[in-house]
Amino acid sequence: MLDYVRDPAEIYRQSFAIIRAETDLSRVPDDLAEVVIRIVHAAATPGIVADLAWTPDFAAAAKSALEKGAPILTDTRMVSEGIISRRLPAGNPVICSLYDDGIPDHAKRIGNTRSAAAVDLWGEKMDGAVIAIGNAPTALFRLLEILMEAKDGPRPAAILGFPIGFVGAAESKEALIDADLGIPYLALRGRRGGSALAAAAINALGRSVD
Repeated sequence: MLDYVRDPAEIYRQSFAIIRAETDLSRVPDDLAEVVIRIVHAAATPGIVADLAWTPDFAAAAKSALEKGAPILTDTRMVSEGIISRRLPAGNPVICSLYDDGIPDHAKRIGNTRSAAAVDLWGEKMDGAVIAIGNAPTALFRLLEILMEAKDGPRPAAILGFPIGFVGAAESKEALIDADLGIPYLALRGRRGGSALAAAAINALGRSVD
């Protein structure tokens, strides 16, 4: 038989011992540390911490919103399916509008992707919500357009920006960082990202609510 660790508890223990030993958390605030550790675990890349950007109030704002029962709005089912509902503190609804009726036609009307069109359906659901973008740069760009165009409109409590890819991913996250919307955010600079990282961050935020 091949020699490898078979005990799930030991795999878990070793994994997080390695992460804590290899990850530089010196610039990460205490209330965000567990979230960052879970992102590193999902990416299997300790150095990813160097590309994370956040506002100082992100962790507190996101945790408070979840504790109050805020919905979680996602750009893809890969994010929504990765969120562990039992870790959410208030039975928070997880909403993905990508496959709602009329999305393909709406995307054609606005000349954008289905992911961007789905953001248009969020409307009042955005008010006080936690938004997790884990795949589509166009979804994050469209969210920013809506928030900049309607400054008196619904405002999310926090935004997680983790789009992935070669076209628009890095740019969409820089746009989030540069927008200065007054909305707390956590983003991963560059091309890297993905639904697994966004879901891992949400799971850590929910789990850390007292």
